[in-house]
Amino acid sequence: MTRGYRIGADENGLGARLGPMIVTAVLAEVSDTGTRTLTHKLRGRIAEDLDDSKRLVAHGNVALGEAWARAVGGLDAESPRDLLSRISLEGEAALRAPCPKHVEQQCWSVEGERFVADADLLARTRGHVATLEKRGVRLLGVRTSVLCTQRLNDERERGHNRFVADLHAMERLILALREQAGSDVSAVCGKVGGIADYSRFFGPLSNRLHAVLEQKREKSAYRFPGLGEVCFLRDADASDPLVMLASLVGKWVRELLMDRIVRFYDPEAAPSGYNDPVTARFVDATKLSRKRRKVPIGCFERARDGDG
Repeated sequence: MTRGYRIGADENGLGARLGPMIVTAVLAEVSDTGTRTLTHKLRGRIAEDLDDSKRLVAHGNVALGEAWARAVGGLDAESPRDLLSRISLEGEAALRAPCPKHVEQQCWSVEGERFVADADLLARTRGHVATLEKRGVRLLGVRTSVLCTQRLNDERERGHNRFVADLHAMERLILALREQAGSDVSAVCGKVGGIADYSRFFGPLSNRLHAVLEQKREKSAYRFPGLGEVCFLRDADASDPLVMLASLVGKWVRELLMDRIVRFYDPEAAPSGYNDPVTARFVDATKLSRKRRKVPIGCFERARDGDG
């Protein structure tokens, strides 16, 4: 029986106004049976909890994403902070290092933070992990990369838009999981931005020899000696189970970090951080508070096209 390693990666928060962009990847060891499992539509109870994240979770209701994160990334995690530290690619210390000391609490206060997935939901996702293993897919772990608002603004100043920042984070995750696997991997990444030729924008992979397998709007694929195959697939979060799982976990991470920002200013507010009226009102309502606390605009809100 042939065994190999597969990765599914996706982003959350690409088009947000506030809060971080999260890029998440899941690593699995798969058999021939597992490959068939991942390339066909899931059936049974698992299909109700592992699907396009846009269908299963929403702002204010990401318990399913949390349950998956705990089932794959750390069942014994004592708190959301503990779990995030386990799955974080960069680690909390590195993420906090650039923060102005007087603004750290905006993004890193854990006061009042707790897990919200109940025992039944957690048991259900644990059961799904076991089901996948029986079907030839052994989940080995999940890693997530956090690109905070200031980092995205800094990348923009360097000429890297959000799509390129997303791509480079995916590359870093793939390299980290390839090291964990100890063998070549087959990675499927959510395709965004309508890019066909990804090789023009590679960052961490830019100095690696590679062959172009396919470059179309729907799918772009590349083979890297010593790394494996990397594919960017349109609507992967609706077709590839590992990408679905990465997206679900990423939604929980983004919601967790966005909630910290909101609590810093107004525990009663509930903005999503996207371009909607509730978020716009939150931005307006916090202007005086941010000015008084001397919060740099780059730490709070993403620069937009046309901004100076």
